[in-house]
Amino acid sequence: MSETATLVRKGRKFDQVLAGAREVFMADGYEGASVDDIARVAGVSKATLYSYFPDKRLLFIEVATTECQHLASRTLDLIEVDAGPRAVLMTAAGQIVPFLLSDFAQQVFRICLAESDRFPELGRAFYAAGPENGRRRLEEYMSCAVKRGELQIDDVTLAAEQFTELCKARLWTQAIFGIRRSFAQDEVELVVREAVETFLARYGV
Repeated sequence: MSETATLVRKGRKFDQVLAGAREVFMADGYEGASVDDIARVAGVSKATLYSYFPDKRLLFIEVATTECQHLASRTLDLIEVDAGPRAVLMTAAGQIVPFLLSDFAQQVFRICLAESDRFPELGRAFYAAGPENGRRRLEEYMSCAVKRGELQIDDVTLAAEQFTELCKARLWTQAIFGIRRSFAQDEVELVVREAVETFLARYGV
């Protein structure tokens, strides 16, 4: 059982605390976020906040993992199990690319990087909930598609990682280095489409 699962207890104002923490972390970063500000924005007392999260690190981890889980759930809800690889991968990439470019993902990435020396568990938790979880979901789909004869893949773990990296082409690099903050829909759609087409050119049947 994870440290977060062990120490965090759910309750009536749990979601309220998370929403307030998300807002403050995104505005001020991990180091700049104060418990006082989080409690104020969440509309709860510090005692209530501490009853859920005795450590700010646990609160940040919960915020980041919850957002990643929401992405995974949205993607699964949109995927039609019986659809062909192109349709499934278009749906997946259509969720992955905008998420990677979102203010939330960009900020969390920077926070994890900035705090990696002092609090490496932050990065590990986000990696487990985000990239690792996403890779596992893609692996599960790709394994099924291989069994159905729809894809030809020897190493589904590597293929899943490659697909995610294709979703980072062009725009993610510009975003993470602060070159640009916003992207047109047609730019996003181009990256989504080319990620799928490039992947299928290598692994399609």
